[in-house]
Amino acid sequence: MKRLLHIILLALLLPMVPSASSGQVPSDGFTVVDTSVVASLLTCSPGEEIYELYGHTAIRMRWTEARGDSAFTYDAVFNFGVFDFNQPHFAWHFTLGECNYIVAPALTSQFLMEYERRGSSVTEQVLALRPYEAVGLLHALDSVSRPENRTYLYNIFRNNCTTKARDIIEESIYGKVRYAVQPQRNTFRTILHEFTEGHPWAREGNDLLLGATVDTAITERDEMFSPIYMMHYADGAFIDADQLGMRPLVAERRELLGANPERQAAVAARQSSIPLTPAVVGWGVLVLGLLIALWEWRCGRVCWPVDAVLMTLQGLAGVLLTFMALFSQHPGVASNWQVWVLNPLPLLFVPFVLRADIRGERCMYHRFAVLWLGAFVVLYFILPQHFSQIILPLALLLLSRAIVHLLTPTKS
Repeated sequence: MKRLLHIILLALLLPMVPSASSGQVPSDGFTVVDTSVVASLLTCSPGEEIYELYGHTAIRMRWTEARGDSAFTYDAVFNFGVFDFNQPHFAWHFTLGECNYIVAPALTSQFLMEYERRGSSVTEQVLALRPYEAVGLLHALDSVSRPENRTYLYNIFRNNCTTKARDIIEESIYGKVRYAVQPQRNTFRTILHEFTEGHPWAREGNDLLLGATVDTAITERDEMFSPIYMMHYADGAFIDADQLGMRPLVAERRELLGANPERQAAVAARQSSIPLTPAVVGWGVLVLGLLIALWEWRCGRVCWPVDAVLMTLQGLAGVLLTFMALFSQHPGVASNWQVWVLNPLPLLFVPFVLRADIRGERCMYHRFAVLWLGAFVVLYFILPQHFSQIILPLALLLLSRAIVHLLTPTKS
């Protein structure tokens, strides 16, 4: 899954968390023998993999459980971010937005090992729950982590590891959780950009596949899809229990793991990366294309292999964007104005364009392309979407190809 077609929606995934063995977390029902249940919200800082860039959220529970004549104390994390690359047809279902995630309990020590390995910090916010609320949350987590209940349909913005944790905590509280109102409105894209700073190709994948709906202002609750934003909102939240009064949601905040910059740097060094940014690649290819077009115009003939490569790549990218827009349930992909430039139509016209190129004739396709691409370039700055960095130079390159065909003399 690490390089699936929809690279943006990998952002909130986590590596498979191993299940507990010795001192295993119970998953078949249990009886709490005292009311000293402590619940915490855990927030893990971003890592270097595509699916680690936005961080992660989980719930930590500490309780004593009776089994027979004995009592055992547990310290467990309930993780809503477990997935399996090896499940049948995983890539296909993920592309369609039908990716199932699993709620899995693990011992806290096991959970922390993964973040210590990659050098990420883990922040704990101990929740100010009343005893009956904490016990209710523990039983709710036990229920949703059972084999018959643990699978859920993942949605990066509406139903992910962070929103699931938030929702089950809220459902266990007697009263209403009230979060601070923010004067400034973000969009889903601005939050995604915030966490892909320093990862230009991950950002480019996001911007290429996500459309205009992620550029509209969102609410405070929408912002909580991000683990880091959820952590900050929890810090300022209060529980309104009517006649029982108000109390902070978070009783204490502490750091379970500190960030390790040296380890983070070592992990980053092992990641493959492209040395050039998307903007440099896009404008560099445009300059090269214009030089080729100038040579073609001066020589009075077009280079058909250039058309073959560009139109094929344009059409294949268009197939991907169009397929996502029409059939995928992923949020934000159905309103993508970039389909104006990247669409499947060039694939249908490749044979006709190449035949005309070889014969030294003009093709009606180029007149159509000048109008269609020229209109996009003119409207580029007013269309209601943030575009990928390569889309404008690509549109100009394709427009230049169409213009040079119209300007090149035909064979008599």
